[in-house]
Amino acid sequence: MAGFFSKLFSAFGSGNSDAAAPAASAAEPEIYGDFAIYPTPLKEGAQFRLAGRIEKTVNGEVLSHKFVRADVFTSLDDANEFTIRKAKVIIDQSGATLFSNN
Repeated sequence: MAGFFSKLFSAFGSGNSDAAAPAASAAEPEIYGDFAIYPTPLKEGAQFRLAGRIEKTVNGEVLSHKFVRADVFTSLDDANEFTIRKAKVIIDQSGATLFSNN
């Protein structure tokens, strides 16, 4: 279990580990209402962990919310698709409070 967390947090750390490196993803965001969804799956060996970023521009300032989930996929396309689906659920559930802790 500790290995899982160290791999997960190393993705946001010094970048010395290939265990959870960001995978190449689509440059264009998926627009959902006033939000832009950027799938950013993390490559872990032969799999891709669901991860993404939700952005919204408020009063000229870009607010951003990053998320990582436990789901893994063998296909980058599947990881991107499910990241977009999960981001839409996060937006629907959180709405305006999504960026309240920023």
